Amino acid sequence: MGEPMSASFDFKIDPFENFLHLFDEAKKQIPKDPNAMSLATVGQDGAPSVRIVLFKGLVRGGFSFYTNYESQKSKEMLLNNRVGLLFYWPAIDVQVRIQGITEKLKRAESEEYFQSRPRISQLGAWASAQSQTISGPEELQKKMTAMETKYLNQPVPCPPNWGGFHVLPVGIEFWFGREGRLHDRYVYERTDIQAPWTTRMKSP
Repeated sequence: MGEPMSASFDFKIDPFENFLHLFDEAKKQIPKDPNAMSLATVGQDGAPSVRIVLFKGLVRGGFSFYTNYESQKSKEMLLNNRVGLLFYWPAIDVQVRIQGITEKLKRAESEEYFQSRPRISQLGAWASAQSQTISGPEELQKKMTAMETKYLNQPVPCPPNWGGFHVLPVGIEFWFGREGRLHDRYVYERTDIQAPWTTRMKSP
């Protein structure tokens, strides 16, 4: 059995550097969606909600992703900007847990990313009123066909209600699986997004 991933972990370096090192390893081992992360939000009624979104890079010190600003998760984040993220990479037996504060990305950042998306995804952003009730897949396909006709032979602009968020972390935990449940848990914490990091280990 090889060395655990925690053998190369270094508390002395920035947590983002540690994250990027592990993310690179995950991309080597996981062929589909190594950038998938769980996003936990809290609704106005206090009920939690979790779904998978795709990490699209570190933007100004935050973990970024993109969505419809009228979706359930967006509405919840705009009401309560405290969220949780979780990356789980079973191929390397690593989890990264993040607690932080969400902020919208700049409009120019959202528009730039939108133009890098496949055209079918661009059209889908216009066709889908995310999280809203529909009668069935036929309704969505009808809207998609209408968008294909509308933007035939021309660029698809970024919808005004579509864009990015980033999660600015106040806590990052790196979890490394070990035999006998003697897992390694390295924690970075700070009191706010401007404060310096403190570090500690947790018992598994």
